[in-house]
Amino acid sequence: MQHALTLLPKDYSLLLYDGYRPFQVQQYLFNHFSKQLARIMPDATEQELLQATKKYVALPSVDAAHLAPHLTGGAIDITLADRQGKALDLGTAFDEMNEKSATRYFEHNLKENPEACQHRRLLYNCMTQVGFSNYAEEWWHYDFHNVAWARRVQAKTAFYGAIQVTILDHEIKEIRYQ
Repeated sequence: MQHALTLLPKDYSLLLYDGYRPFQVQQYLFNHFSKQLARIMPDATEQELLQATKKYVALPSVDAAHLAPHLTGGAIDITLADRQGKALDLGTAFDEMNEKSATRYFEHNLKENPEACQHRRLLYNCMTQVGFSNYAEEWWHYDFHNVAWARRVQAKTAFYGAIQVTILDHEIKEIRYQ
């Protein structure tokens, strides 16, 4: 991340929204977004709703073939900010579920928001130049050395597998790396 910062113009910084998520948090977010989409898409079938939800939140899974990226610690949600840490305009809110959240949306609709397009380019370029890969449906989501990253960059192996954390009484009691 430090290297990514050096690639930005001097008036910019990065603001990290999210990184590692325990399985329980991933499950909560998946259910929460599924309910939101059900309200937006009241006529959707269960399968259509599942596919729409999976577009924005990974299915909570520790199965190596379908591993949720945030369960590895190798996924982050990040945005471009000013030097004071105030998030800049990237065209949508973080975690907004619509077509405008796609990383390249403003590349094809530049007149809608040229500033957001420029900000997305800056974020994308600084992150990918230091080895992260971007999930194309979310301008804010970047992966590093996890399964999603390996698929995108066609690497033979991922370095990060699932991290399983047991939380009891609001304290971490056990960490197992898989």
